[in-house]
Amino acid sequence: MSDVSPCLNCGACCSQFRVSFFWGECASAGGTVPDELVESISASRVAMIGTDCKSPRCVALVGEVGVKVSCSIYEQRATTCREFDPVWADGEHNSHCDAARAAFGLPPVVLVAA
Repeated sequence: MSDVSPCLNCGACCSQFRVSFFWGECASAGGTVPDELVESISASRVAMIGTDCKSPRCVALVGEVGVKVSCSIYEQRATTCREFDPVWADGEHNSHCDAARAAFGLPPVVLVAA
């Protein structure tokens, strides 16, 4: 796989899934995720604004899905985001990545042998 992440021109996962996590990851609780970018979904969990709906899109996603995107809080992102590996990261397939891409009409990322 090339040294350039396919995520930089994708962003489908940020516009396909609910991004929920333990409220303790919020800045007000000593975590890193800015409080103003989350909404409560239960007594112990929050979700990134924009992701707890039928057509999700994370409030922190900047750019156009499938063209060029970035995360405005990349260094502060929740563990849910940190643990979502792009397809073929470390040589491993991620079917959720393929499914998110397919929802936007994007082809799967193909593993290219070095």
